[in-house]
Amino acid sequence: MGKNQSLIKLSKVSKVFLKGSVDEVTALDNVRLDVGAEDFITVIGSNGAGKTTLLNVIAGVYPPEKGGKITINGQDVTRLSEHKHARYVSRVYQNPHIGTAAKMTIEENLSLAMLRGQSRGLRIATNKKCRELFRSVLTPLGLGLEDRLSALVGTLSGGQRQALAIVMATISKPSLLLLDEHVATLDPKTNR
Repeated sequence: MGKNQSLIKLSKVSKVFLKGSVDEVTALDNVRLDVGAEDFITVIGSNGAGKTTLLNVIAGVYPPEKGGKITINGQDVTRLSEHKHARYVSRVYQNPHIGTAAKMTIEENLSLAMLRGQSRGLRIATNKKCRELFRSVLTPLGLGLEDRLSALVGTLSGGQRQALAIVMATISKPSLLLLDEHVATLDPKTNR
């Protein structure tokens, strides 16, 4: 991809909830967006403005209404399922419990994250090289997680778990990283 070519394009993207009912809500209305590969953008708005809905549509959680189109790296992903969007998009949520598997170890969570968007079986393979990589990305956090690879994620504090979720979202070097109030649960030290 050339310098600052389009990474993601949204064209005529709308999202309506409870369509046709008295409780119908238009969360997104004809959104157009063109984000270059080198761009960093922030979406700001009050509660209920549609920020998370926009991220959900981009991530494939919700399809846009008919006529809306989403392309990532030039690929039309409008009607792809959420797990197929994972080839292009990684995401960190505000809630540290979303995006990590509590009953799996830190090592297993990171292994799954490395395989994001790829076909894989039920067996999670890790080896010495993977563990070295995991330690190298966890060490700079200063949380001691690099020495706890066999610990269940459910035993981590909320801040440790959120820091792990951020590492998981970035370890596979996604084309697009969506952050939804991702540091809200981190303590000031970890937030740095």
